[in-house]
Amino acid sequence: MEIIDLYADERISTGKTSERGENFRPQNNENMQVVHICIFNKNNEMLIQKRRMHKKQFGGYWDFSAGGCSQTGETSRQAAARELFEEIGLNYDFSNVRPHLTMNFNHGFDDYYLLKLDVDLNTLKFVDGEVEDVKWASKDELLKMIEMDQFVPFVSSFVESLFELKEMHGAIRE
Repeated sequence: MEIIDLYADERISTGKTSERGENFRPQNNENMQVVHICIFNKNNEMLIQKRRMHKKQFGGYWDFSAGGCSQTGETSRQAAARELFEEIGLNYDFSNVRPHLTMNFNHGFDDYYLLKLDVDLNTLKFVDGEVEDVKWASKDELLKMIEMDQFVPFVSSFVESLFELKEMHGAIRE
C-alpha cells in the first residue's frame, strides 16, 4: 500500500494523505504528484519498459523508461530517483535536475524528466517486479507501438514532442 501526499491546484501541500490506487477518492482541489522518466540515447532512441501483465493499469503494455506516484514526503525529484531504481535498477542523481515539463491531469500533476544517457540494457535489474523487459525504440517504432495498441496510449503528438524537447530547456529555440 502506497500513501501519497495531496496537493492543492497550486501544488501546495494540503497536509492530507491518501492511499494510492482504487481507494483514491480525491475531493475538489486535491491532487497527486506523478513522475515519468524518459531516457534517450545518442541514437535518438528512448529506453522503454514492458509492464508486467499483473499490473492493474496497462499490464503487458510498453511504457516510458520509468514512472509512478510520489509517496508521502517525497519531492518530485526524489520520486523520480526512487521509481527509476525500483523499476529498472538504475541509480541517477536528480538533485540538480528539474522536469522538462509538467502536464496536468484530473487530480494530478505529472512531471516529465528527459535524460540523455547511454545505458547498457544488460546492466538493468527489475527490482520491484513491475517490469518484464526493456529495449531501445526509435520515435517511429514507439509511435507504431501506440498505433498497434502495444504501448500505453499516450497522444502521439505528445510523444513526438518528447523526442524534440529532450535537447531543450524551455520552448524557445536557442
